[in-house]
Amino acid sequence: MGQWVGVTRPRAVSVKPLDDYRLEVVFFNRERRIFDVKPYLPLPAFRGVAEDFVFARVAGLSVAWKSGADINPDELYHAGVGMPGGT
Repeated sequence: MGQWVGVTRPRAVSVKPLDDYRLEVVFFNRERRIFDVKPYLPLPAFRGVAEDFVFARVAGLSVAWKSGADINPDELYHAGVGMPGGT
């Protein structure tokens, strides 16, 4: 895991939609993690995300969609799976 010296929250700096409703998220420390959005799709707040999944974007510290759904940076980081050579 990356070091978060002096920082209280991870911050996403870029996001790339992948196949099968997964995101590749790059954090401010250059660490890359894969986050699976599938478990969230049945939730009411994520209604519409499946249709505009490719329009995921970094918004503030997190990832958001134009439907208003978002995933906070702690969830993106801690539930994401680290990629080899991701730092």
